[in-house]
Amino acid sequence: MASKNDPRDSSLEVKMSFPKTWNRDGSNPLSVSGMFLAGLIMVTRNRYLAWPAILLAFNAYINQHPLRTKEGSGNALMNLMMCIMALIASYFPLFVVSNSFNVAQSP
Repeated sequence: MASKNDPRDSSLEVKMSFPKTWNRDGSNPLSVSGMFLAGLIMVTRNRYLAWPAILLAFNAYINQHPLRTKEGSGNALMNLMMCIMALIASYFPLFVVSNSFNVAQSP
């Protein structure tokens, strides 16, 4: 006589069912808008757009769902890094001194 814990017992068989998935299987719209803003910042060098882009990228990084994204889709960490680089690229000209200001005035 087989015990109730025996895995070979045919009375314990259940029908195979696939696990339920999330309804959405795509990217985060905040991540996409943050990436768009990062590209816009690098083209226009608008420093004021860099801060909202960082916030959107940070929000996308916090709210990422690895099981929800497809393989090979955009990574939220790469979006965050691009927004940080856009911030650096927009503020970099403020710290670089051009040669026109360093020219010594001759008498």
